[in-house]
Amino acid sequence: MGDRDEQAPPASGADAAPVRLSTALRHVGFAMTLTTLAACNIAQGTADIIARDQARGVVNDVVAERFPGIDATPVTDCVIDNASAQEILIVAGAAVTGVTEQTSRTVSGILQRPDTVLCISRNALVSLEAFA
Repeated sequence: MGDRDEQAPPASGADAAPVRLSTALRHVGFAMTLTTLAACNIAQGTADIIARDQARGVVNDVVAERFPGIDATPVTDCVIDNASAQEILIVAGAAVTGVTEQTSRTVSGILQRPDTVLCISRNALVSLEAFA
C-alpha cells in the first residue's frame, strides 16, 4: 500500500487532453521561436548587405584616391571580401561621418593582408586578359 514504486494509472479521457494540449503548446512555442530566429537572421543579413554596400563605396573612394588611374572596383571587392565584420562597420561608418585617419588605416591594413594581395593579383590578371 505505501510502496513508492507504485505507478499512477495512465491518463485517459478528459485527463489526457491537458497532456496533449501542453505538447501542442510546446510545439507552437518551438515553431514561434524558429520563426523569430529566422526573422532575426533575415534582418541581420539585410543589415550586413547594407553595411557592405556602404563600406564598398567608402573603400572605392579610398582606393581611387590612393591609386589614381586604376580601376578601383576589383581592389574594392577584394578589400570587402577580406574585411572582418568589425572592419566593415568601421569603414561603413565613414559613409556617414566622412573618411577619417582610422578609415584609411583600416583599409590599408586590409590591403596588406596576404589573402587580399592574392585576390587583387588574381583580379588584375583577369582584367589584363580583357585587353589581350
